[in-house]
Amino acid sequence: MKFAFLIFKVFPYGGVQRDMLRIAHDCVAAGHEVIIYTGEWRGDMPDPRIQVEILPSRGWLNHQRHQSLINAMQQALAKSPVDLVMGFNRMSGLDGYYAADPCFLERAHEEKSWLYRLTGRYRFFAAAEQAVMGEHSQCQILLLTEREKYSFQQWYNTPDARFHLLPPSIPLEKFADKNREYCRAYLREQFGLPPDANVVLTVGSAFVRKGVDRAIDAIAALPEDLKLNTWLLAIGEYESNSNMQAYCEKRGVSHHCIQAGGRADIADLMLGADILAHPARSELAGIVLIEAMTAGLPVLVTDVCGYATHVAEANAGLVLPSPYQQQDMNQALVMMLQDAKQVTWRASGQAYVRHIKNTSSAKAEADFIIAFSEQKVTKHD
Repeated sequence: MKFAFLIFKVFPYGGVQRDMLRIAHDCVAAGHEVIIYTGEWRGDMPDPRIQVEILPSRGWLNHQRHQSLINAMQQALAKSPVDLVMGFNRMSGLDGYYAADPCFLERAHEEKSWLYRLTGRYRFFAAAEQAVMGEHSQCQILLLTEREKYSFQQWYNTPDARFHLLPPSIPLEKFADKNREYCRAYLREQFGLPPDANVVLTVGSAFVRKGVDRAIDAIAALPEDLKLNTWLLAIGEYESNSNMQAYCEKRGVSHHCIQAGGRADIADLMLGADILAHPARSELAGIVLIEAMTAGLPVLVTDVCGYATHVAEANAGLVLPSPYQQQDMNQALVMMLQDAKQVTWRASGQAYVRHIKNTSSAKAEADFIIAFSEQKVTKHD
């Protein structure tokens, strides 16, 4: 069978993009064809067995460019039909959707003014979500967290039968055959840090939404003796309007915060760091939390992250309660840097993800997609 994966853009270290490529590889490994339609691709191209088509998009505003790209995708599919269309962004015409974003309508009503709901941007994204989640849509939904299902159902009355809950993907192979002590030395050598330096790691592509500013504030609030030997290492390509350097300078910690951009050695850095800080303001799931647990890296995370429940269940770090208080974050970071529980957190997190790995399919998404396609073919026959 041949599947089309539709995604607006692909860039390195984006969680959804990584998941999409992993799922594409699983489908190809199972003997199926995959073509990816996208408007932008950064980084290396995937397995040559996976076809990639980069399509044009035009428009002054973001939602206009998205609509232009969707039109181009639909035209390409009309010329080259496939057995199943899988979307990694919301749009009409999908057979399946990978639900990696929170409910747009809920956020638009709870976080924005009524004026926002008069804009073209709102109308575009509301219609795109309706096409996927609407009560009478046939689109099958791959869901990352149970919590998000209730948000969608509150706004759309989406039937239970169209939701399919996925286990978190456990990347054991990413950290296999790596030595923690070597990685600790490697990280500190790469960034010119003392051999005994404390390293707090952040990984993500959104400076404010992922809470990198909150992590910087916590570094700035450390007791002076602890701050002298602690560095924040920020991995990710931030939005063009984010200026981490300026923010660090205002907090007086520019010499203890390193913006490293996107990197291919994240696995080594996770094994070499002391804490993953992920005080996000919103995060549907947060695969980086699962990666950190797999690496044996203690996690400091806000409870708004979907996968924070796994951190709590595993006893793999600390989960900050809502509403967020910077003082809670500051105190938690001090405690985690000094607490002897680090060894326990590391071992507990690794044992937890191994259990998930051993009791769930490593290619659950591809299994669902293949099943959706078979059901579609049977229905048409």
